Amino acid sequence: MMLESKNLVKKYMTKTAVKNISLSIERGRIYAILGPNGSGKTTFMKMAAGLVKPTNGTITYEGLPIGIESKEKVAYMSTEPFFYSYMTIADVGKYYQDFFKDFDMARYEDLIQKMDLNMKDKAKTLSSGLAAKLKIAATLARKAELYMLDEPLNGIDIIAREKIINTILEVANDNTSILISSHLVDELEKIIDHAVFIKTGEVVLVGDADRLREEHGKSIVDLYKEIYA
Repeated sequence: MMLESKNLVKKYMTKTAVKNISLSIERGRIYAILGPNGSGKTTFMKMAAGLVKPTNGTITYEGLPIGIESKEKVAYMSTEPFFYSYMTIADVGKYYQDFFKDFDMARYEDLIQKMDLNMKDKAKTLSSGLAAKLKIAATLARKAELYMLDEPLNGIDIIAREKIINTILEVANDNTSILISSHLVDELEKIIDHAVFIKTGEVVLVGDADRLREEHGKSIVDLYKEIYA
């Protein structure tokens, strides 16, 4: 199993952000972690990325605890901006190249062009939508095994979303997996293999997307509405 959590718990003071999540992520598949803001999606991803330590339970990458080795194989895109204010888009590429051995500068430059961004622009002057595109380009320019994208479509206009989704699909192959958290379910339904519904920190429904549609007689969008309405 690529990524596996067992009875994973994360508490912040009196609040439990993640409650006993047991989840298996297989190689070569696209997963959507679905749920409204505050449901625990980001906390789960941060534990998988090694940025937050679990309170209880375990999370492993290829059978080993999350650590230095897994961080080299996992590309995580957070919802928060992570660029210094002085950086141009070109500087962001150099920063990533210094930080990650698997960063492909040629691919980064190609993605920046595809996203209609300019290498000379300052990162801090970008609109929320353009900044989101920059984060996606920087993350997908890595030659990782697991890509985790936290709300990658936030702030992206409808026209650009299709381009973003197609760019995400370009890194999908039998050796990689993609984990996308979102509440924009209708945009993801057509590309995902697997759906994970999280509500108040707990997995309430999980399974192969086609099987879920067949068993419930509903689209993933309609299941989302039913669970969170």
